[in-house]
Amino acid sequence: MIKYLEKEKDFKDEIKDGNVLLDFYADWCGPCKMLGLSLEELNDEREELKILKVNVDKFENIAREYSVMSIPTLIMYKNGKETNKEVGFLSSEELKHFIDK
Repeated sequence: MIKYLEKEKDFKDEIKDGNVLLDFYADWCGPCKMLGLSLEELNDEREELKILKVNVDKFENIAREYSVMSIPTLIMYKNGKETNKEVGFLSSEELKHFIDK
């Protein structure tokens, strides 16, 4: 399921359980838009995965807290613990590998 973060106060609850892929993005970011296509494909294949999109322009405090300096930045969470982090565009295959690490 792809979900867009709407309220900063909900962020911690969104990442505390299950497999969650954080996608830090901005609407004006070309590579973020390209990554969005790969995320849509991944969403269709992996029903157990929650994809949480976090707009860095709207949620600057969260981006700062997670040391997001460039976008897109992906952070994988499994049961509330960060397991992997990657900066930049990933192909569909690279994205699957990133999640499975």
